[in-house]
Amino acid sequence: MEWKDLIEKRLKVIRPIIIPVLFAGACIGFYYIKSAILGSILLCIFLLFSVSEHLLNREEEQEESIEGEIKPIKVDINENINNNIFNLIFPVAIIKETGEIFWSNKEFGKFLPDEDPNGLNIVSIARGLNISRLLACDRDLHQKIKIVDSLYRVYASKIEGYELNEDLYIVYFNDISNFKNIDNTKESIMLIEVDNLSEVLENTLEIDRPMLVAEVEKNINSYAQKLKAMITKYDSNKYVLSVQDKYIDEEINNKFSILKEISEIDRGNKFEVTLSIGIGRGGTCPLENNIFATTAKELALGRGGDQVAIKNNDKIKFFGGNTREIEKRTRVRARVISHSLKELIYESSNVLIIGHKNPDMDCFGSSIGIASVVKQLGKPCNIILGKDISAIEYFLGKLKEDSGYDNLFISVEEAYEQIAEKTLLIIVDVHNSSYILDRGIVDKVQRKIIIDHHRRSPDTVEGAILSYIEVYASSTSEMVTEVIQYMVQKPNLTRLEAEGLLAGIFMDTKGFSFKAGVRTFDAASFLRASGADTIEVKKMFMDNLEDYLIIAETIKTAEVEDKLAIAVAPDGLKKPFMAARAADELLNISDINVCFVLVNINGDIVISGRSIGEINVQVILEELGGGGHMNMAGAQLSNTTIDEAKNKLKESIEKHLKVGE
Repeated sequence: MEWKDLIEKRLKVIRPIIIPVLFAGACIGFYYIKSAILGSILLCIFLLFSVSEHLLNREEEQEESIEGEIKPIKVDINENINNNIFNLIFPVAIIKETGEIFWSNKEFGKFLPDEDPNGLNIVSIARGLNISRLLACDRDLHQKIKIVDSLYRVYASKIEGYELNEDLYIVYFNDISNFKNIDNTKESIMLIEVDNLSEVLENTLEIDRPMLVAEVEKNINSYAQKLKAMITKYDSNKYVLSVQDKYIDEEINNKFSILKEISEIDRGNKFEVTLSIGIGRGGTCPLENNIFATTAKELALGRGGDQVAIKNNDKIKFFGGNTREIEKRTRVRARVISHSLKELIYESSNVLIIGHKNPDMDCFGSSIGIASVVKQLGKPCNIILGKDISAIEYFLGKLKEDSGYDNLFISVEEAYEQIAEKTLLIIVDVHNSSYILDRGIVDKVQRKIIIDHHRRSPDTVEGAILSYIEVYASSTSEMVTEVIQYMVQKPNLTRLEAEGLLAGIFMDTKGFSFKAGVRTFDAASFLRASGADTIEVKKMFMDNLEDYLIIAETIKTAEVEDKLAIAVAPDGLKKPFMAARAADELLNISDINVCFVLVNINGDIVISGRSIGEINVQVILEELGGGGHMNMAGAQLSNTTIDEAKNKLKESIEKHLKVGE
């Protein structure tokens, strides 16, 4: 290639000399042979060739000159483009489909000033980022991510035509920290349901019913007008509202005064009217907000109604919930559940029953009741028990003395061996996944049923094919007692099984003094007729002298203020249920309407809360990760001390008493 270039350069130099010499020689030759005409023609051709050659050379020189001037400009432009992308005022990164950072600019590098972000996964920097949603490359699906102290709107675009084995995406981070108030113009979806309208109307004189309904509707419409919301009534007791976010924020500060306003309606009604409100906000579109609102309203209803649930993506907040649940006397749902449960048992190869950690008599009694009816339907059944059985030790000992219950109880390890494709898992007295005896079993079994009476928690077990959560029931044992009466024509409960179910009802109603409705006594009557001995049930809850002295010592530590008591059990207490017993005893003291007892069990702080007034102990302990009912709840704290747990409890009490929740 070098010789070829050299020859071309030499020809380029001698070409302007050789051609004119050849033409001149030819012309002289023609004149010499006395052919003037041919010589003249050749001279004309030479002149034309010389002129065209001159013009061509001039044009090439101009092009080379222009190209020489443009080339540095093009290089400069490319460098400037690259520099501008690198020095953009907002962070930019190029990622692979896996989320691995392929390239990033200087602003993005500020997220990790001491580390090179290239090669890391973008999720490790922008925590909470949904990669699949990002790679959809739809700006309408942008995500809001907080990094350090700034809020960014994040979206991506695909790089087309890049010759690699995998696609690349440019991810943009637009800082919107200074535009947070713009979100107030976004709209949330609010679903309102008068959750006890039928029960209230049933107990109101017929002449007063139209005025009561009109008053309720008037208040809800006035509330919508106050929020400047679009409102539509889509059922006799259900409404949907579209509300700007800024008005939702105002209502959060006001603690949703509509709950109190509705409850104060007096048009001859014997019961207070209550609302369940679900609010969906923070979604990418109205459809997503509506899905959030529907889930939130179901949670509000599942927790007993008279409250507001707000779902903002994965975050859920609750307000209200101070009205006692009204017992629903109809047993239609119990009959439907019974039929479905019976069919599912028939379709299963075997049945496993699991409850919560540290099972009590309601959990264990309802497990025994379910096991009895499953056996009557001819299916193999086992109850899964953990190591901590102190609260059920007395009754479990009596069952083990009877050979009819041999091989009924299995450990968690044995339960894993029993799981098959058509295994049916029945979860009793718990629906919160963090409180179940063993979460691994729940995840492994495909067919699951939940039977529970606790107020619905956001951390509900997912994937249940049948969920029977009835917050109006006094206990799970009451629910099971009703269900088994519809599952078989003549339930053949043994005396021990009937006593176990009656003990569960007795425990959760505190001797039929809390939440004991008509259906509670109906269930107790059936169990008594099945042979349950009330004296034997009473024996299950009797304390020995040592335990009673510990309870007395616990009560002695109580700090009482404004009819609220907080007590700490002594370190010698090894049984978690003893804290609950101490809390029950505290409520027997006059001028104490609500109490909390704390105890250290193997490094974990267990808190038991009880109430006979209008204070909702569930929402107080829910703040600490617990749950339960309005009058009876519990929580368990890990990696903390008694003093720290007590401070957290007091903060939660102050917060919820202050806001009236």
